[in-house]
Amino acid sequence: MSTVYDFSVKTPEGSKKDLKDYEGKVLIIVNTASKCGFTPQFKGLQQLYEQYKEQGLMVLGFPCAQFNNQEFENIEETTEFCQVNYGVTFPMFAKIDVNGRDADPLFKFLTEQKKGILSSKIKWNFTKFLIDRNGQVAERYAPTTDPKKIEADVLKLL
Repeated sequence: MSTVYDFSVKTPEGSKKDLKDYEGKVLIIVNTASKCGFTPQFKGLQQLYEQYKEQGLMVLGFPCAQFNNQEFENIEETTEFCQVNYGVTFPMFAKIDVNGRDADPLFKFLTEQKKGILSSKIKWNFTKFLIDRNGQVAERYAPTTDPKKIEADVLKLL
């Protein structure tokens, strides 16, 4: 059976990052957007990361412009925006597609493992996936789910 550790992703600088580097950690993987009504969730995600990173939590952000083009064209603008406006220090990666023919393989895997209410397709920015320490998808959360509301599930896995 595959795990998230079988995948590699691109950093903002364009180099490859193996998710195996996060093996043994609890992960929150989220597709993000800088110009979305849910963008303030960066603050809650950052708070969870700061509060539990010493216990093994990592938050991994994947900018995506597939939903009303709500992401900057330039990844440097995205990362600067996240740091300046929300104090984001968790890893952000290169901009990706999460749906369709060009969907990133990681997100294809995530959506196959945990379907949404109506389908596997990601409906909007800030869909969150909680990954256990074995690299398996434990939960999927809707874009409307505030990061604070997933804290209890995070604690169960830590």
